[in-house]
Amino acid sequence: MEKKSIVIIGGGITGLSAAYYLQKELNTKQLPYQVKLVEASDRLGGKINTIKREGFTIERGPDSIIARKKPGVKLVEELGLTDQMIRNGTGQSYILVQGKLHKMPKGAFMGIPKQIGSFLRSDLVSPAGKARALLDLFKAKGEAMPDQALGSFLRNRFGNELVENEIEPLLSGIYSGDIDDMSLMATFPNFYQLEQKYGSLIKGLKQTLPKPAQTISKAPAPGAFFSFEGGLETLVNRLVEKLDSNTIMLNTAVERVEKIESEYHVKLTSGEAIRASAIIVTTPHPTLPNLFNNYDFMDVFSDVPSTSVANVAMAFDESAIKQDIDGTGFVVSRNSDFRITACTWTHKKWPSTTPRGKALIRCYVGRPSDQAIVDLSDEELIEIVLKDLNKTMNITAKPDFAVISRWKKAMPQYTVGHLERIASVRKEASEQLPGVFIAGSSFEGVGIPDCIEQGEKAVTDVLTFLQ
Repeated sequence: MEKKSIVIIGGGITGLSAAYYLQKELNTKQLPYQVKLVEASDRLGGKINTIKREGFTIERGPDSIIARKKPGVKLVEELGLTDQMIRNGTGQSYILVQGKLHKMPKGAFMGIPKQIGSFLRSDLVSPAGKARALLDLFKAKGEAMPDQALGSFLRNRFGNELVENEIEPLLSGIYSGDIDDMSLMATFPNFYQLEQKYGSLIKGLKQTLPKPAQTISKAPAPGAFFSFEGGLETLVNRLVEKLDSNTIMLNTAVERVEKIESEYHVKLTSGEAIRASAIIVTTPHPTLPNLFNNYDFMDVFSDVPSTSVANVAMAFDESAIKQDIDGTGFVVSRNSDFRITACTWTHKKWPSTTPRGKALIRCYVGRPSDQAIVDLSDEELIEIVLKDLNKTMNITAKPDFAVISRWKKAMPQYTVGHLERIASVRKEASEQLPGVFIAGSSFEGVGIPDCIEQGEKAVTDVLTFLQ
């Protein structure tokens, strides 16, 4: 008997994770279905993209996975990759405020102070700014509300200076967005919950975050992030190895999805169609109105914004860096005249990426107010980045080579009301498109572990639906 198909649209980390977990469950339970993963481009992995050049390992997209989020670690263990894991080198990180590098204060969580003494000793915030920030300890909790802007919530608790100088550079970098537009409940709902429970964010963090372990060992604590000896694409390659040989269809775009009686016809641009009993859609949100063009409730995704970013990885001889800084990198506050938003000293954060005697520096551009920079030529981007680096590290030499990666409209923005919009779409889909499930960075978390978790949950939803 011919097996029915379950189609996964999109071959990024969400789609690959879904394909892996779905195939595993189908085999375990001996269910009469096969997995078909359809990817429009000629490669898998989405934003995860590792290249090797002249002895360097360069990540064009994310460079690591956060270790405290369990779905990533769980998948790595299942795939037998733990022996290839490497932790990031730890060291001082910095924030660039008004043209000057300041050490990231110890005892802070996402820039929010937990250790008052350390906060008071920092030179990132003026005495008046510190006094205003510490009002969080005494202010009443805010009114209960379904959602609000992350920026206004934080400014109400801490005032503008701490937010602009310390919190915003860290949080905006995660989502490549503007905290004054970002949804609190879709990005950091724990902040709201702590304020509501403890009346103060500082008190809530002190109560709930684990205290640093007291140790007499001089060995540094392991880094909070991990990658692999061969780069992050190791994870993608292992997932592909685990899938059945007839699962993946590359260079195959989906034109639209049609519901015909109790199944779906996934129409491909080649003119072919796959008959599917269920579908997991993991492509970016702007594709959904076209894929399901007979269903008006999908049109909401046409109005969800996305930002563009680029990163510039540059290889140098060590001798080119005249003013070496002991650390792993820095983020840039909005009140600096720099156009880069962050800089990673990759040769220090990930020593195995760089040959001995060389340096690898990766800088990021494309803040929401400076989107045009992403479209500049390679030469213009390199010039801008070197000009900014020269202000902090006195790098005057040209790089041996540079690798520039542009991600156009690739960073979904979780604006206020995001969770309600996603819930509404899912409710409509359950009624009008039963058996169709959406997952990926556009919906419930942009990090790799978040995407893996969404892929796994979509598999659970599919199996529940089919059974």
